[in-house]
Amino acid sequence: MIRWMILIFILLVLVNSATGLIQKIGLGRLPGDLNLRFFGRVVFVPFASAVLVTVLLFSGIKLVAWLN
Repeated sequence: MIRWMILIFILLVLVNSATGLIQKIGLGRLPGDLNLRFFGRVVFVPFASAVLVTVLLFSGIKLVAWLN
């Protein structure tokens, strides 16, 4: 259980640090990506970008598995 919590924490830190890179690529501006402001802080929630990346990764994995 503690391993999963540590893994989730590390993934959240990596996603948070990659927010600038994600926005430079253009993934942060899709319809469905949210930029929320709470008490002077900006929270970026990339719903649409996450779905797009997941579909692309899944398609790539399926293609590699089909070719083998």
